[in-house]
Amino acid sequence: MMAPGTPAAVGKRGVMDRRTFVAATAALAGGAFPGCARTQPFRPRHRGAGHDDDRPAPPSGLAIWPGPPPGGGGPTGREHVSASGAVTRVAIPRLTVLRPARPNGAAMLIAAGGGYRRIEVQKEAMPAAGWLASIGVTAFVLTYRLPPEDWAAGSLAPFQDAGRAIRTMRGQAGHLGIDPRRIGVLGFSSGGHLLGMQTACAERLDYAPVDALDRESGRPDLTMLVYPIVTLEPPYQHTSSRRVLIGDHPTPVESARWSVQTHVHSGLAPFFLAQAADDPVSNPQNTAILQAACESAGVRVERHLFPTGGHGFGLGAPGTQTVEWPAMAESWMRRERFV
Repeated sequence: MMAPGTPAAVGKRGVMDRRTFVAATAALAGGAFPGCARTQPFRPRHRGAGHDDDRPAPPSGLAIWPGPPPGGGGPTGREHVSASGAVTRVAIPRLTVLRPARPNGAAMLIAAGGGYRRIEVQKEAMPAAGWLASIGVTAFVLTYRLPPEDWAAGSLAPFQDAGRAIRTMRGQAGHLGIDPRRIGVLGFSSGGHLLGMQTACAERLDYAPVDALDRESGRPDLTMLVYPIVTLEPPYQHTSSRRVLIGDHPTPVESARWSVQTHVHSGLAPFFLAQAADDPVSNPQNTAILQAACESAGVRVERHLFPTGGHGFGLGAPGTQTVEWPAMAESWMRRERFV
């Protein structure tokens, strides 16, 4: 199990400092699979009258595979966490669980971006987990396999992890203290592509079933994508995501197959989209294309395009309107009766 952080290491918004994050990540990555798979039974934290400490419980770890991931392979050596908290050399895909002080039963799977070459866990995922915990949502941060790191599954590796993560959350909902009918996803940048594809292709299983968890639904009940990569088709194909997943010279069929909008159909979870108009990485047409696909398929969608903010603003770039998106998302989740 992931080494728990101390209560003092988690601020009121639930953001771990880098030292705690590195220690927790290293502990899980270095542990055996059976140890990673065990989690403590969920027990709500009851607080006495007048107690104003709303900090979440220390983060814990949850493996998503009972053994090596499908196909095997992967990086050698220890997992690496950069000075900014970006993760590479992921040998054990997993979930980091941040439980609210006052859980409401809703759960959110979070995937940070990084162009499928790294995972910006500390910059994007952990602040988002802290925000969600502050409104009662149990957050599950996904550390997923990276295709360039020699996995036999290749480009399918992170998608296998995302689907398995949702099935694990749903299959262990009672143990985790979450509602299996209120499992949402939140993706940033390439993490938005990952979870957008998972939303649109939720019941696809890209590996031989491992255990009973693979009989669970991989469908999220709600999807939030922030400055996501949506399409890998021209003229918006100049991204690391496209190069990593399908190479420099994909066929039109490949480009379409790996684009989220291609797979949007009726019956999907509702979408919340947020992006800045001056995004230099993910052209704002990405969210416009997804919005149009949702509207055409009769899928509920809400899109917010902010004048400035660039790319990679996480919970919002100071001095720009992007700082408003978490409050907008909370209001939207309440309208969707998710929280």
